Amino acid sequence: MAETNKRPFQIQAINRRFVPFDSEKEKEWKGPFFFVQGADCQPGLTYQWSGKMRKAYNPDVPTNWDVEIEATRAIIKKLNEMEPKPKFFIVCGDIVDAYDFEEPFRTRQEKDIKEVLAELDPSIPLVCVCGNHDVGDQPTRSSIQRYVDNFGDDYFDFYCSGVHCIVLNSQFYAHSANVEDLKSQHEQWLDNVLKDHSAKHTIIFQHIPWFLGTYDEEKDYFNIEINTRLQMLEKFHSSGVKKIFCGHYHRNAGGSYKSMEQVVTSAIGLQLGVDKSGVRLVRVTEDDIEHQYFATDDIPTNFL
Repeated sequence: MAETNKRPFQIQAINRRFVPFDSEKEKEWKGPFFFVQGADCQPGLTYQWSGKMRKAYNPDVPTNWDVEIEATRAIIKKLNEMEPKPKFFIVCGDIVDAYDFEEPFRTRQEKDIKEVLAELDPSIPLVCVCGNHDVGDQPTRSSIQRYVDNFGDDYFDFYCSGVHCIVLNSQFYAHSANVEDLKSQHEQWLDNVLKDHSAKHTIIFQHIPWFLGTYDEEKDYFNIEINTRLQMLEKFHSSGVKKIFCGHYHRNAGGSYKSMEQVVTSAIGLQLGVDKSGVRLVRVTEDDIEHQYFATDDIPTNFL
């Protein structure tokens, strides 16, 4: 009986909009609220991690992702117990670990992580953000389409209680050689949505951080090339963006560009630093956006 009562995973981001929220009705400020941000469920990475780097999947070598599935399930259980409920739960990329060419592991991970994410209370909308493992380090039309077919649009925007939320495909800024036309469409769309300055706050969500600590730091694997970085940070700042929330680093980090804060949230799955598996709770008031990272066991029942 329990099996038949399971809710199927539902794609929520369609045609550059987030279905659960009516953007016209949600443009009006309705008072303080909170949402939950996580990142990097990445089922399989713990087993594939050698201590310094990720090993490629080998069909002849046993592997599993029980650790990440249970870590994600524990987060979902905690969020379901919260009262009041968060306005939404957003996962900032690397929802899976296996790349689209690493079969049969990719298909199995998609199935398993969607089953767990579907356990989220239906009153809490799930927002999915694409990461490099989701669309590929060097994305193609087919790798992006596979993500869209399984998790929804790779970029979109929505309004929630007077706050404008913009979800980006950050992989376009890391490697776009195979999809320059798609990147161009992404940038045209972004320029258009940034023109709306009516919201109480504007927030960006993406997977790869522009930087980890300081906006002028050197390029490495976990950030974006500096010339692109500075150009985009200035665009966001001049458009009134208040916060940028990211993942990818598997550690908590962040910093500021002028008055705009970028927040890097550690992983739900494998940790590469001293943090524990958890999520970030974000409280939005009329004047401010406050946030705090909680290990899973420490997630409070009430955050307002």
